Amino acid sequence: MSYSFDCLIVGAGFAGSVLAERLAAGANKTVLLCDRRDHVGGNAYDHPNRAGILVHKYGPHIFHTNSRDIFEYLSRFTAWRAYEHRVLACVEGKLLPIPINLDTINRLYGLKLTENEVEQFLAARAISCASPRTSEQVVLSRVGRDLYEKFFRNYTRKQWGIDPSQLDAQVAARIPVRTNRDDRYFTDNFQFMPKHGFTRLFENMLDHKNITLALGADYRELRKHVSFENLIYTGPIDEFFEHRYGKLPYRSLRFQHETLNKE
Repeated sequence: MSYSFDCLIVGAGFAGSVLAERLAAGANKTVLLCDRRDHVGGNAYDHPNRAGILVHKYGPHIFHTNSRDIFEYLSRFTAWRAYEHRVLACVEGKLLPIPINLDTINRLYGLKLTENEVEQFLAARAISCASPRTSEQVVLSRVGRDLYEKFFRNYTRKQWGIDPSQLDAQVAARIPVRTNRDDRYFTDNFQFMPKHGFTRLFENMLDHKNITLALGADYRELRKHVSFENLIYTGPIDEFFEHRYGKLPYRSLRFQHETLNKE
């Protein structure tokens, strides 16, 4: 193993792995890619469990993009399986499409509105706010109080740990509300899952003579024993600066996996 590299890249998730591949294959640079976890892929890492089911260890990741360039680049490292993600929310005992769409409204309220009529329905219930500053104000200005309480408030409190009235408007600004029957969670032109999983994609991406992997390694210890011209860091930014201004309040989740015997 060489102890001198053009680049030391910290973090073997999407950002670090793509940078490593592009520098190694595109610029003929030698790269040492390290991660303190014992696997590549970052939070997109997946693996077969004891039952042979491919499990996303850190929660589900679904590939979606509108960029043909990105899709074609990643297609060099994986075959694909078409997949469009759909989500149902349990509200008043009914399983309803989320994001809210025409069918959500009609089934919840027992109506038969058209696309034009549902626009008027939402507009009549929206609570006007010229310059929303909180997530609560954003949602109320789109769908009104009843849908906000049924679909958004408790979910947001659970996800972020604070009430939407205390959460920045930008958090809710990206949540769509549709007046057609499109029940897909994403609307991007390219929606797929890697046919053999994300981990295989990353392994194929990093299979290059100019890339050296150091897994289960802390870069702060590693850099004492190797030389490099450039450092690229893709980890938590507060940790990079040794928490000199304190720790950032990251919101994280705990995932619990169960295997059920189903026909």
